[in-house]
Amino acid sequence: MADLSSDHAITKQDESLTSLPFDLDEALSFPVRYSSSDDSPVEGTPTEPDWHPVVMNFPAVDPDDSAGHCTVCMEGFRSSGEGGRRMPCGHAYHASCITTWLSLGHSATCQKQANYGHFVIGGRNPLRQVPARQVYNNSKSFFPSILDLDASPQRARTGPSFSAPPALPSETLNTSAGACARPSMSSPETASERTVRHAFGNVLAFFVLLLIGVLAFSIRLFSVIKYESVIHEFDPYFNYRVTQFLTKNGIYDFWNWFDDRTWYPLGRVIGGTVYPGLTLTAGTLWWVLHSLNIPLSVETVCVFTAPTFSAFASWATYLLTKEVKGPGAGLAAATLLGMVPSYISRSVAGSYDNEAVAIFALIFTFFLYIKTLNTGSLFYATLNAISYFYMVCSWGGYTFIINLIPIHVLLCIVTGRYSSRLYIAYAPLVVLGTLLAALVPVVGFNAVMTSEHFASFLVFIILHVVALVYYIKGILSPRMFKVAVTLVLSIGLAVCCAVIAILIAVVASSPTKGWSGRSLSLLDPTYASKYIPIIASVSEHQPPAWPSYFMDINVLAFLVPAGIIACFLPLSDASSFAVLYIVTSVYFSGVMVRLMLVLAPAACIMSGIALSEAFDALTGSIKFQLLGFSTENSQVGVGDASPDNAPAQKNAVKSDASENTLKDRTSRKNKKKEKERGKEEQGGQSSLQSQIKMRLQVLPLESSIIGVFLLIMLGAFYVVHCVWAAAEAYSAPSIVLTSHSQNGLHVFDDFREAYAWLRHNTEVDDKVASWWDYGYQTTAMANRTVIVDNNTWNNTHIATVGTAMSSPEKAAWEIFNSLDVKYVLVVFGGLVGYPSDDINKFLWMVRIGGGVFPHIKEPDYLRDGQYRIDSQATPTMLNCLMYKLSYYRFVDADGKGFDRVRQTEIGKKHFKLTHFEEVFTTHHWMVRIYKLKPPKNRIRGKAKKSKLKASSISSSKKSTKIKKNPWL
Repeated sequence: MADLSSDHAITKQDESLTSLPFDLDEALSFPVRYSSSDDSPVEGTPTEPDWHPVVMNFPAVDPDDSAGHCTVCMEGFRSSGEGGRRMPCGHAYHASCITTWLSLGHSATCQKQANYGHFVIGGRNPLRQVPARQVYNNSKSFFPSILDLDASPQRARTGPSFSAPPALPSETLNTSAGACARPSMSSPETASERTVRHAFGNVLAFFVLLLIGVLAFSIRLFSVIKYESVIHEFDPYFNYRVTQFLTKNGIYDFWNWFDDRTWYPLGRVIGGTVYPGLTLTAGTLWWVLHSLNIPLSVETVCVFTAPTFSAFASWATYLLTKEVKGPGAGLAAATLLGMVPSYISRSVAGSYDNEAVAIFALIFTFFLYIKTLNTGSLFYATLNAISYFYMVCSWGGYTFIINLIPIHVLLCIVTGRYSSRLYIAYAPLVVLGTLLAALVPVVGFNAVMTSEHFASFLVFIILHVVALVYYIKGILSPRMFKVAVTLVLSIGLAVCCAVIAILIAVVASSPTKGWSGRSLSLLDPTYASKYIPIIASVSEHQPPAWPSYFMDINVLAFLVPAGIIACFLPLSDASSFAVLYIVTSVYFSGVMVRLMLVLAPAACIMSGIALSEAFDALTGSIKFQLLGFSTENSQVGVGDASPDNAPAQKNAVKSDASENTLKDRTSRKNKKKEKERGKEEQGGQSSLQSQIKMRLQVLPLESSIIGVFLLIMLGAFYVVHCVWAAAEAYSAPSIVLTSHSQNGLHVFDDFREAYAWLRHNTEVDDKVASWWDYGYQTTAMANRTVIVDNNTWNNTHIATVGTAMSSPEKAAWEIFNSLDVKYVLVVFGGLVGYPSDDINKFLWMVRIGGGVFPHIKEPDYLRDGQYRIDSQATPTMLNCLMYKLSYYRFVDADGKGFDRVRQTEIGKKHFKLTHFEEVFTTHHWMVRIYKLKPPKNRIRGKAKKSKLKASSISSSKKSTKIKKNPWL
């Protein structure tokens, strides 16, 4: 490396470099080696350059408009009457002070590490020549700092060594906070201290994340603490049953398992019709625990899988938000997600559903995509494809990922943000992710044949066309590039047209154009109610009401807009993806209440960003107000009190330094001329100065304190609401109901009572018919064959059951008898006030049945368009099977036949069943089980009556004949 002597200061050929952005930290670390005896440079060591023209090239600071002070001499600009120069970091110094400071080889007064550019002097870059040095000062002059280096030749080449000057007394220390990190005159921060500080910060962040994981896990245990360790809802019972089979029989039998106890007489191939991610995850956890001699049951593992993965989801949210806006926002977002009620509703202990692991997979896939986009690492791109594969295995909502990421890629291309990192982030995901997704049996060729995936392929083609254009542009001349672009665009348009034609031909044969029913319901909210009532019948597929947003995300709904604004300051690839994520999730959550679960992570990310930015601004203002202004005011006050007698501290710092400094200072008149000349030179940077001033503005102290207090109160309200939602709203298992009365808590355990009766009082091969909501529970808990269940894959089969429930008793008996049904189960809440009973679901049975069998018509069950079960109900309603099985002997229970759910007396109270007989009714009348009467008994009865009738007719004929012919 060439030596830098005084001749190699800033030459004319390097004058243009002074207009580049300047990194003060880099320049201030320029090496100068001093001996231990005097202040002269050591022979062979390059001397410092002339810093004066460099400093004078920076924007001038008007002493009349500035209320700050110079960090070097500690004198205010206004009190001294001398202006300063504004550095790129935003801090201002006297030109003479900073010139002297730099020429004596001192280290930076600002610890800011932003990269303002490369400053080269005489062909040499001072970047990282010397580690950060400690700054010392005494009462006579400026002295360089001491640098602790070992004696090895390698370390000796790293930087110079210095003698230790005397330390400054503690009373002369600078404690003002005008700069980002002003050097402490007694114990400044060295490179090793910064390393220790960052390491401590990382350790602290680790323990905070650990506490967040504990919080996310423990807040979901209310269901176990208040009730018991039991599987919740309906779908989780099927997943629990499948996991039992997996742990007992192994993975190969699981893939080939044909379940003959569901969808009788069709059956179901479990391995090809289920998303196996949840089952394989829980089965793996159970196997690992047993390998470690931790004998937990399969049910226990299933109960605690969702709380465990909620902690993982919180950590994944931290990683994703950190890539977008930093670790502070990541910690805030992780904390919010750990408690958000929308996610708790699907991840409490016992909620063993696909979303338990799918939300973690969703967030982690997004994190790896952003990580790849920020780094351009093929390693992270491969992990992203694997994470996407896990998401495909876990939940059908994987189509949200494979459509959102292509939209973001297309947005980056359109806005001119294409880069090789974008290509690496997307291309492996489409190729490798699609190949892996096709390996999942339930997906198979749908990964390339359905319309939900076509957007990813189209963007994949566009991305390659853009990449080819950029590649050709780099190797061709501008003239040849225009010809090549014309050729590429022509070929690209032809290929795109061919692909679009193929896609149109593929989807034209499908009545839904290649889209699934659920996807069409998301794109057109009215589609399901018009064409697929089975989808519209599910309560979680209904659009949410506005209070649902306040219930499920609470105050986050008000913080999301602030987070979106913060993402635009500045807008990056990662922040644009976060904005796109929140916009799309808000739309889909408005279409289907179930997708509030997808909105929850996006809302937490945006709210975490908003809280982090707000706390940074408010606490920064408080720190500046309490430290910066108080120090400045105290200094100005002393100067005003005795202008002729400078403080002892200022004299101690500037005693000998002022002798050299005053030589360089000019009069106020010359300074004004110099200021005007500097303004003319920096006219092009006026807009940059205005932006810097805006960012340096602070809020009043009182407003900042009130703002911090309001944010703390807002967080406290959010915590209280989340704890209430976890403890009261979402912890009660649907299979065990509770109610509060004057006598205390009352438990309704009718469901398990009914399933236990079926298990112990019926034959193993008996078939049970019910509405599809209870199919999974009947199979798992009663171990009996069902006709339909919650999979709802066969609309005709479900319509058959709905038609039977909507038909008169005799027609219903014939339908059930043709399906080999022996028992019929209905859920009735009229006695105890349980609203989710079959009477309230009955119109959906009519609609689904009428969609396949036209003789079932909904208007026949309505009176003037109203659904009624009282005396004004239609005869069709009063004579259908569902009405009779629900209200049979109901008048004997309360004496009036008053339905507490519908708040009316039933219309038909006294009737008998001819084709069904009641065999069991639970304690609270919530579950009622009926048995089909055997056909042979009814046929024998009819035969006897017909024989008696025939014998009476024949005897009468004989008597008449005898009368007519008495002589014969």
